[in-house]
Amino acid sequence: MSIELVAATANADKRVEIEAMLAGVAVLLPRPSAVPEVVEDAGTLEGNARLKAAAICAATGRAAVADDTGLEVDALGGAPGVWSARYAGDDASYAENVAKMLEELEGVPEAERTARFRTVAVVCWPDGTETVATGTVEGVIVTEAVGTGGFGYDPIFRPVGGGGRTFAEMSRAEKQEVSHRGRAFRALLEALGSRTSS
Repeated sequence: MSIELVAATANADKRVEIEAMLAGVAVLLPRPSAVPEVVEDAGTLEGNARLKAAAICAATGRAAVADDTGLEVDALGGAPGVWSARYAGDDASYAENVAKMLEELEGVPEAERTARFRTVAVVCWPDGTETVATGTVEGVIVTEAVGTGGFGYDPIFRPVGGGGRTFAEMSRAEKQEVSHRGRAFRALLEALGSRTSS
């Protein structure tokens, strides 16, 4: 029997990815439109994911799932990290964030453009318990956007194990095999499977 989880994200791109990864174990229910945006001010990926999942769980009385993802670039001291979605400003578009990243790294040789994506996924349950899982993928920031798929920083992130392609050059299934979010949600699925069988 599938678990029902309310999606905390309002990002349609992320929701599609999460729904595909949870297929067969959990049914992803849409976030109620009446629930306002959650202020993500925890300062850590896990803290922000917990804030979102807890708020949706409290508003709906149902189990809720949220994740937060950060891109950590070594040449930028680990930035933008928890601020990845707002790197170029609070209402920045994907393209604006990518443009700022490329500008910040202009002139930095590829060997020094190492980076990683980190995702933390949290399920908050109505009984007050939670399930937490993480996923990380190492890679490099390329010098110009390549590919038309994906979203966010996908056109400029080339993961280790990706056959030399950026995330934006991969199909959704290929990306999920190696991505931070794919790894986090596979770990989450394993934890959810243990919960349903216990």
